[in-house]
This record gives sequence, C-alpha cells and structure tokens, in this order.
Amino acid sequence: MNWITTRTDRFFEHFWGAMTTPLFYIGDTHLSISAIVKLMFLAIFALIIAKIISEGIKRSLLVRMGLDRGSREAISTIISYILATLGCIIVLQGAGINLTSLTVLAGVVGIGFGFGLQNLASNFISGLTLLFEHQIRVGDFIEIDNLLGTVETISIRSTIIKTIDGLFVIIPNIKFVETNIINWSYRDPRCRLHIPVGVAYGSDPVIVTEALLIAARMESNVLSHPSPKVWFRGFGDNALNFELLVWIDQPQESDAIKSAVNFLIDYEFRHRNIEIPFPQRDLWLRNPKELTQFFHNNKDDNSNGKLFSQNAKHSTELKSNPTVSEPKKSGSKSPSNWTLRDLLRRVTYFEQCTDLELRQLIEYGYRQLFPAEQVVCKEEDPGDSFYIILSGTVEVLSQKADKYIATLHEGEFFGEISLLLGTPRTATVKTREDAILFVVERHDLQKLLIEQPNLADQIAQKLSERQQALRDLGLLDDESLEQTPFLKIRKRIQVLFGI
Repeated sequence: MNWITTRTDRFFEHFWGAMTTPLFYIGDTHLSISAIVKLMFLAIFALIIAKIISEGIKRSLLVRMGLDRGSREAISTIISYILATLGCIIVLQGAGINLTSLTVLAGVVGIGFGFGLQNLASNFISGLTLLFEHQIRVGDFIEIDNLLGTVETISIRSTIIKTIDGLFVIIPNIKFVETNIINWSYRDPRCRLHIPVGVAYGSDPVIVTEALLIAARMESNVLSHPSPKVWFRGFGDNALNFELLVWIDQPQESDAIKSAVNFLIDYEFRHRNIEIPFPQRDLWLRNPKELTQFFHNNKDDNSNGKLFSQNAKHSTELKSNPTVSEPKKSGSKSPSNWTLRDLLRRVTYFEQCTDLELRQLIEYGYRQLFPAEQVVCKEEDPGDSFYIILSGTVEVLSQKADKYIATLHEGEFFGEISLLLGTPRTATVKTREDAILFVVERHDLQKLLIEQPNLADQIAQKLSERQQALRDLGLLDDESLEQTPFLKIRKRIQVLFGI
C-alpha cells in the first residue's frame, strides 16, 4: 500500500514538474505549459467579457439613443474589438510579460501577414473600413455580383448576406472594397423601377398612358410622390414600346412589386381592349407555282369552292370584329365610360389642349377615394388642388351665404379658380356618397404650365370669362366685385406658378 502511494506521489511530482518547467523565455519571464494554459483561459475569459459588455451596450444604451440597426452593430463591434484588445494586454501584463519584449515577435508576425496571410490581412483591414466608413451597414439591402440580399453581419474576415431567397452567403470583406456595390438603402431607400410594356400598333397612346398610371397608383407599395411616369420608348418591330416608371421605398420587395403592377396592367389593358401583340413573321415560299399545282391536283373543284367559301366567311368575320376596336366619340359615351381625356376636355380651361398636353396632365394627377359625407375642401382653406368627379356626387355649400349652391355629378369639376388664382376656397364641398375624384395639385399643374406656357394664356382667358358666374352667386366679396382684366389674371398666374 505504501508502495502504491509512493509511486502516485512521484507521478504527480513529475507531472507538475513537467507542467512548470520553463519552455521558453519572453524577456525576463519564462513560460511553462501551465502558464500558457492559464493565459489561454484568461484570454478567452477577456473575450467573453468584452462580448457581453458590447452586447449590453448595443441592446440598452444604443437602442435608447435611437440609432438604426446598422449603426448599433458597427459601434458594438468596434467596442468589442477594443475591449478584447485591452483585455489581452491586461492578461499579458498580469502574467509579467513585458510587451516591449514582443517587438521581435510582432515583426515576425508582420512578415507572416505580409507573405502567408495576405488575404486575411486584406479582409481584416477591409472589415475595419466597412465598420468605420458606414457606407455599408448591417440591415442594408445591397447588390454585389448580381446577388441581392440584406447585410446580416460584418465581422473581421467576412460579411454575411441573406438573399431574397433566404440563403446566407459569406462574402470576404475585400470584395466590398474591390468591386462596385449597389447599396439600395444608402441615405435614401427610395428607388425607381422600370417596367417595359409593348402594345399593338393602332393603340391610343393617351389611353395607354392612362391605363398604366391607373395600374401604378392602384398598387399600395408604389409611392405617389415622386409620381409615376410613362415614357414612350419608340416604335418596335411588332409593338409600340412604353415604359412605366414607379418609385418605391422598399427595394427588397422590388420583384414582388413589379409582379403586382404587371397583374394590374394586364387587368387595365383587358378592361380597355388594349392588345399586347404577338411577334409577327413573314413566310417566304421559294416554289409557290409548284405548291399551287400540287394542291390543284389533289382537290377537286367542289372542295376548292367550299374551302374558299369558308375562308372568305372567316375573313369577313375577322374584319368585322377587329382586335382593337376604334374608340367611340366622347359625345356618344355615358359618363361612366368617359376616359380621363374626355373628362379633362370638359374642363373649360383644357378644352383646346392637344392630346399630348392632356397626356401630361393625366400623368401628373392621381385618383382618390372619398367616403360618403366627407369634406373634400372647406371654405376659406388654401386652394392647393382642383378635382374632377369620376364617380359619385358632391354638394357645394356656402357657409358665408348660409345656403346650398349646387350638386355636382360624374364628369363635373370644382376647385380650379382658387388653385389658379391662389385665393382661398369660396365654398365648402363634401361628398353625398362614396366618390372617386381625380386630383391635380398645385406643384403638378405648375410642371404642366412650365412645359406648356401657352396654356397659361388660355386659362387666363377662361378665368376672366367665368368670374361673372361667381359674382352672380354671391361668392365673391365686395373687394373682388371689380372685373379682373385678362392681362392681370395672366400676370397673376405667371407669378404664382413661376412661369
């Protein structure tokens, strides 16, 4: 028994001696296996403490400061690196290691970084650059090498991207320094989508513009400001090429929004009988005489006559039922079938406008639903827009005169005088039932007047002619009873709209 105890004691003595035997010296400090293990545990502990502190700062202090996700992640990562470095320095000094004695070791490590660890050093410096410059932050939606995704993590060596398909891609940091990156979230997340559309020759460009803008504004994820635009790209081999441009503020949902807008475009085109053409090809026959003789030899006269009759009948049916029907004259339409172009032509000030001028006005306006009994505009409010009634009815009331003035129906308009002259509203307008109104705001009308300066003269002439109707209704105060001449109205419009 004593013999076993003696052998055990000797084993532990030899083991402990091996653990404490100096392996090498750093300056005046010797390092043994036990010292190295101790340093490793202390370094790991310092790293854990640094991580806990940085996470605590990120989740409490930085959140209360109202910083966005990218800024919080960058600041907490930098704090973690600083605390980890300080912790390692404290551990080394606590072990009695003089850091000045590590100069030679640092030089050797530097040479290793220069030759064998070039990529690691490049990625490390690139990661620090990303964290400090804040051009790419956690939470940003970016595009790199045709890869779309959200930045999830920026570490020392790499950055993790979560694609729109839910895949996580690890990209070395050097990629973000050496290649062109599209950051959809940088400063302003708003971006513009281009949706190409081709329609058959013979389609009315104004109706096509109206249909595309209606489809764009029906999609809730499309921004109303900046307003959607329609560009006529050119004349293709088989179609008139248009392009719908819409603004969104959710770039990560761009594909879904495009799909939704395309569904709406298809619906609007079907509703208006606008055709999307198929590609057309010409077939050239190199031996038509031989083919004709072959068919004559294999069919008798009766069958040929019957086939010709059927083909002629079929051709007549096609001609009497064209794919794109010609638009009816606006005078033969009921109000519910009027297009925006027809309705705008009913507005006194736009009677003489060309289709191109009306197309621009359609592009600048938008549709808005007003529930029943809702006030559209109040008396004495600023006149910043005018309205055309697309469906429903509205009542015009004068609070100053304490009387009912009129009921307006589909196809009628109101609010244009206060908008064009910059005067307060002369009456209160509210809906009697659910109504859809086409709204043209001041800044949109200003764009049209700048592009079409002659239109201001036409509007000024119509305004001078219509003021008498307001005087007869008693909607102008005594100071406004003197008739305003045409030149004065035109000058006022030019000053008001900056034209």
